[in-house]
Amino acid sequence: MKAEVNTFTVTARDSSTRARTGLLQTVHGQVETPAFMPVASQGTVKALIHRILEEMDCQIILVNSYHLFLRPGVELIKKMGGLHKFISWPHPILSDSGGFQVYSLSPLAKVSEEGVMFSSHLDGKKIFLTPEEAVRIQTGLGTDIMMCLDYFPSFPYTEEQVAYSVGLTGRWARRSKEEFEHLQPGTQLWGITQGGVFWNYRRQSIEEIVSCDFHGYALGGLGIGEPKSQLYEILEKSCELLPEDRPRYLMGMGYIEDILEAVERGVDFFDCVLPTRNARNGTLFTSEGRISIKNQKYADDPRPLDENCGCYTCRNFSRAYLRHLYERNEISSAILNTIHNLYYYLDIFKKIRQSIQSNSFNSLKKAIIEKNLNE
Repeated sequence: MKAEVNTFTVTARDSSTRARTGLLQTVHGQVETPAFMPVASQGTVKALIHRILEEMDCQIILVNSYHLFLRPGVELIKKMGGLHKFISWPHPILSDSGGFQVYSLSPLAKVSEEGVMFSSHLDGKKIFLTPEEAVRIQTGLGTDIMMCLDYFPSFPYTEEQVAYSVGLTGRWARRSKEEFEHLQPGTQLWGITQGGVFWNYRRQSIEEIVSCDFHGYALGGLGIGEPKSQLYEILEKSCELLPEDRPRYLMGMGYIEDILEAVERGVDFFDCVLPTRNARNGTLFTSEGRISIKNQKYADDPRPLDENCGCYTCRNFSRAYLRHLYERNEISSAILNTIHNLYYYLDIFKKIRQSIQSNSFNSLKKAIIEKNLNE
């Protein structure tokens, strides 16, 4: 059994907020929090190789078990020695259960008490996914952190829809935990809370999911269109109820200003496709605000994207060259842009951890938000 390595320790707290740093121990190494997980749905971060991620000090990635289940399949990955060996990534991996696909592929999915019936987006083949099967799939992949199968409605939603999602997610969580204990994979299983922005249902979900005693807890069904004031209120109240000694994960949240608000309230883990997808679309994040590299004004700009950035892209290439690559639709455009955006995100998280340890988080937050408001 490897369960003894699956621990989370709070290492520092900011004196003026609920922001905290922590250390998560997993079978494949440790993760310093607050942490950002680049999305590697198919076992790779789009446009990058793993060596670049390691050079950026990326400590953990997120994969999508739904996509890997469809292609290349769990049996092949097991035959290749498990996901870490198959993709040659020796560091921690978190796997999504497929719950987000229930949401994003909702026209192709039918939800019932037993599970979810999918029509594959690849060939239309019918796939029935239960909470137990989601655990078995992730166990077969061999990831360090597995997520329970959950369900949440799209926004705007009714109170009746939220009540149903909370009840179903809770029942699925208990079934997931039973399957996990039966298999005893020696890794971690995290529960997901729902409830939208209805606090009474979110509180009910938190209390039920926490009673299952998972290794960590996620806040799901947020960041999908609800007003920011309601989002932040739910985050604050939720973190007050979630256990202090377990990691807290805000799923799918990618805007820096929202991340900072969540960290201030005590959230530890984040993931989003925003930095990588924006990179491929020519939107780049800098210490002075966002840049749309397709803009004509950069055609003869000799400056780097960000004079305060130490990434490979900024050390070696001009805005003019990056615009040229983007306009010509060169593969290297996606590579160089993604290097920059992910470096920017991971560097901000490093600064966030340092600011919490030095009790200067509020100053950092203010400075970053002011710059990010620039376009």
